[in-house]
Amino acid sequence: MSGNALTPEALVRDHTVYSCVMGSRAFGLATDGSDTDRRGVFLAPTPSQWRFAKPPTHVEGPAPEQFSWELERFCELALRGNPNILECLHSPLVDHVDDTGRELLALRGAFLSRRVHGTFTRYALSQRRKLEADVRQHGAPRWKHAMHLLRLLGSCRDLVRTGELTVDVGEDRERLLAVRRGEVPWAEVEAWMVRLADGTDAALPSSPLPAEPDRDRVEDFLFRTRLRSALDALPQPGAYDEVVQRVVRPRHGIG
Repeated sequence: MSGNALTPEALVRDHTVYSCVMGSRAFGLATDGSDTDRRGVFLAPTPSQWRFAKPPTHVEGPAPEQFSWELERFCELALRGNPNILECLHSPLVDHVDDTGRELLALRGAFLSRRVHGTFTRYALSQRRKLEADVRQHGAPRWKHAMHLLRLLGSCRDLVRTGELTVDVGEDRERLLAVRRGEVPWAEVEAWMVRLADGTDAALPSSPLPAEPDRDRVEDFLFRTRLRSALDALPQPGAYDEVVQRVVRPRHGIG
């Protein structure tokens, strides 16, 4: 392996397993001036994990508005219910997906649990405090941020109610864009936020979401993916099948 083979740029360019468009374009809130925010997941080859100098857990760029996570870090954050990560997994605008990426997408449900109530709520509360500080200091919030907070609160409420995460705002688009343009008084926006938060709290006791994410399924996926990556670096044909028989099957109690 050459010294520059695993630069951050090369990891994103050559080892991305999943990438998508996020931000306003994925949410259905894009306007003529909206940026195109790209998010991705790369798999650092397993042999690189055995070196003293580890590959990065995330990479910013190389394109403008582009950000990527290494697969293991991405899964860790998703298991914690990180809103940005979970929404990335559910983007309707997929740029690229390979076999590993398809396995990751097939695991979307394993990351969802009632933990999202706490993680989404804490994030929303921090954003609301910033908006309230803007109102106190400047007489008005940053309306774009207010729009996105309403979107997040609505997404969380629906997720807790239905067990499914929907990224596109659908029929709320025009109302949310009116908030962005500053056409809705702050008092009305604030009341809307309270209703959404209350709706989420009310839905939690009967939510179809499990109490905890399925960490075992995600860990098995990571194990198999890392193993496959390691064996891909070996010259022997059939090495992957042999190790599956000797290591993977016994690990899972398969005779």
